[in-house]
Amino acid sequence: MAKRLKRLLSLSALIAIVAAVPSCGEDGVKKTSSQVAAKVNGDEISVHQINNAIARGGDIPPGEARQAAAQALERIIDQELLVQRAVKAKLDRDPRVMQAIEGARRRILARAYVERIVTAASTETKSEDEIRKFYKDNPALFERRRIYGVHELIVIAPQEQFDALKAAVAGAQSLYDVRAWLESRKLPFHVGVYGSRPAEQIPLAMLPLLLEMRSGQIAVLQAPRGASVIQLLQSREAPLSERQAMPIIERYLLNRKRIEVGQAEVRKLREHARIDYVGEFKAPGPARPGQPAASGANPGGSDEGGEHIKRGVAGLR
Repeated sequence: MAKRLKRLLSLSALIAIVAAVPSCGEDGVKKTSSQVAAKVNGDEISVHQINNAIARGGDIPPGEARQAAAQALERIIDQELLVQRAVKAKLDRDPRVMQAIEGARRRILARAYVERIVTAASTETKSEDEIRKFYKDNPALFERRRIYGVHELIVIAPQEQFDALKAAVAGAQSLYDVRAWLESRKLPFHVGVYGSRPAEQIPLAMLPLLLEMRSGQIAVLQAPRGASVIQLLQSREAPLSERQAMPIIERYLLNRKRIEVGQAEVRKLREHARIDYVGEFKAPGPARPGQPAASGANPGGSDEGGEHIKRGVAGLR
């Protein structure tokens, strides 16, 4: 059963099936002939399914609409054939598949609710003053924007090793020297950012440093679980004027507002819910009224719960 499931999922990924397209006829409503685009072993594929698949794929030039619809239909047919075989093989009763379906259902419902409550926030137009301020506050992204050729090593190491790592980086001629030093200390590391990236695809914490670095220079940044060692291979100017940046900034600010609204809603829901942690997740002490039971103290006093909420809401996008 496991091998059959693996083959099914691999084939689905290989042919790039359009995900989350409703199964044919699942709403129990008889479709008219004008709504039906194809029948697969008697099961109907609707025009609505094709339109939904196209919408998920982004903007399509008007001259390519017919071709895009035909391609979407073929993908849905492939999906339907696989679904039919999966049901015949009783994969829909496999516990792992049932759990995956339930997980997808929960994510879809949660995302739909978040999208509903942030609709008003997403339609608010940001003022030109706010956009202009963001432009001036982030020169590395706009006025002094560059395309960077970067090689990064992400090092997992205790904080007490940071000074030694800084000294090793200061004496290194290349990242190969740094790799050799890490291997000699048996410190784990892996490749992070690599290749040519515009400023907006570089982690924000790294940008101010890169902006001042020379080609070939190596630097190190402290990180929560260790450090990031960066070598700037090359860079070139690619500035964006305020006019060019305005629509980009507006979209960013609107998306940020959406996330903030979503986080606020989750906090409100948690405050009014009774959350009882059980078993190994149960922390000592009763939950305070109006708050969830504590999942464990944070010695550093950081907003760990807020981070969980932030990651959860961001994951619904």
